[in-house]
Amino acid sequence: MPELPEVETVRKGLERLVVGKTIDTVTVLWPRIIELPEVPLFQAFLSGQEIIGVQRRGKFLILKLTDFDLVSHLRMEGKYEYFPSAQTAIQDKHTHVIFQMQDGSQLQYRDVRKFGRMALVPKNQSSEYKGIKQLGPEPLSHDFDKIAFQEALKKKTMAIKPLLLNQKIVVGLGNIYVDEALWLASIHPERLASSLTERETSLLYESIIAVLGQAVEAGGTTIRTYANALGEAGTFQVSLQVYGQTGQPCARCQTPIQKIKVAQRGTHFCPTCQKIKR
Repeated sequence: MPELPEVETVRKGLERLVVGKTIDTVTVLWPRIIELPEVPLFQAFLSGQEIIGVQRRGKFLILKLTDFDLVSHLRMEGKYEYFPSAQTAIQDKHTHVIFQMQDGSQLQYRDVRKFGRMALVPKNQSSEYKGIKQLGPEPLSHDFDKIAFQEALKKKTMAIKPLLLNQKIVVGLGNIYVDEALWLASIHPERLASSLTERETSLLYESIIAVLGQAVEAGGTTIRTYANALGEAGTFQVSLQVYGQTGQPCARCQTPIQKIKVAQRGTHFCPTCQKIKR
C-alpha cells in the first residue's frame, strides 16, 4: 500500500508532469472509483479545468484545479501513468480513469484491486472532505509537535502500532514505516501507548521523522507493484531494517527478526531490541 513517502513521490511526479495542463475529456471505465459527484457530472465538470497544482494531505493527493479540488486516494495499489501523447498511450485492463489533456498528453489512473477513490469537491474545500477532516498533523512539518505527540500518547491505552496506523495522532504512517520507526526507537509494537516513558516517546517522535524523511528522499519503498507517476520504483526497500526481514539478523544485535500479527497486520520486530513491557 502506498504510504506517505510513496504518495509524496507521486505528488512530485504529477507536479512535474501535469501542472499547467488543461483537461480536455475524462473517461471513466470503472464508475465505483468516483465517489462524488455522479460520473456524468464528474466528467463534465473536469472538462476545461486547468491543473494548477498538486498537493498531499496524509496519503491523499489533491489536484488543485481552476474551479475544484480533485481528491485522490490510491488505497492498496492505485497509481498514475503519464503518456506524452495519445499515440504513446497504452491502456490495459487495470486502467479505470483516463484524463485526456488538450495538448494531446494523457494521464491514466490504474488500480489492480480497484480500491482507490476520487472525489471532486468545491475549490479549496478538500480539507472538509470526510477522509481528510479528521487527520492528525503532517510528520514532516512544523505542525508535528513533540510535546503534543507525547501528551496524546499518554492518554491512549491501546497498543502503539494500531494507534500510529489510525492517522489521528500523526498522518502518513502505514504498516512498513510503523514497523521501521518502532524498531529504530526500540519499542515493541504491542506496548500500550500510555506505558511509554517520556524518553521513549521522544525517541519515537524522532524515529518517525527520520524514517519518513529518508524514505521520501529514496522515493519510497517498492513492494509488489508500486511505482511513482514517472513509472519509477522507489529504493527505500534496500534500507528496511525489519519489514519483510523475517529470520534475518537484526542490524543492532543479530537476533533473528520475528513476524507476528498485531491488530490483524503482519508486524516485524526484534525480540531482543524491542522487548515487551506492560
